[in-house]
Amino acid sequence: MNNFHPTYKARRMKAHVSAIGTTQMHLRNPYIIAWWSAAFPGFGHLLLAKYLRGYSLFIWEILINNMAHLNHAIVFSFTGNIEMAKEVLDPRWILLYIPVYLFGIWDSYRTTVDMNKVFILAERENADFSSFTIGALGINYLDKRRPLMAVIWSLFTPGLGQLYIHRVLTAFFILSFVIVFVYSSKILIAVHYLFIGEIGQATQVLDPQWFLFIPSYIGFGVYDSYVNTVENNKLFESEQRKFLKNNYQQYRVKFP
Repeated sequence: MNNFHPTYKARRMKAHVSAIGTTQMHLRNPYIIAWWSAAFPGFGHLLLAKYLRGYSLFIWEILINNMAHLNHAIVFSFTGNIEMAKEVLDPRWILLYIPVYLFGIWDSYRTTVDMNKVFILAERENADFSSFTIGALGINYLDKRRPLMAVIWSLFTPGLGQLYIHRVLTAFFILSFVIVFVYSSKILIAVHYLFIGEIGQATQVLDPQWFLFIPSYIGFGVYDSYVNTVENNKLFESEQRKFLKNNYQQYRVKFP
């Protein structure tokens, strides 16, 4: 129970457990969230559980980046071929890309600051929330899981770490685009050539436009699964502590 009037109903909730995942608020570093938005538009918002906004920016990034040939230009720039980088860029698309890219960074930072304030208020209200749900879509419940296992499975395939902690919606989204990136970049064909010693053939078969999406994608999968495992563990401890306090602490024996 909270410390407010018995008829008081909390205005804010810090968590929601549903059949497709656990959504919660917790304190986040605005600079870290903004950095992920800079690494890949949409990632910052997905970390904030702003899914529709995050998915929109994510798909925008893939579409406009491919149309502008931005990743191709990045590869040419890194190899010192500046003139070729200028040649491959399409100004009709790159100028459309810039404002949305900057918006993603700014909006994720602003939203993080606001959500931190909301979380502090929700924490003070100490509102109740369900820790177990069962329905036609499945079962979900709060328990403690190992962050290291979430990291390991995310390194094998991005999205598996999210499945491990039952973030089904995010896991489905990440796994779907893993297929797109791996298939379009031909990275597995390149790995095959590496195993048989054909290093030159491996570099030639890679599609850099799609391949450059993969490093940040793997990094996000690892970071997101790790952070949410840690925060889910904290949420479990908080709910358990509150339950024990409300149901057992009032009956403790008081000694003089």
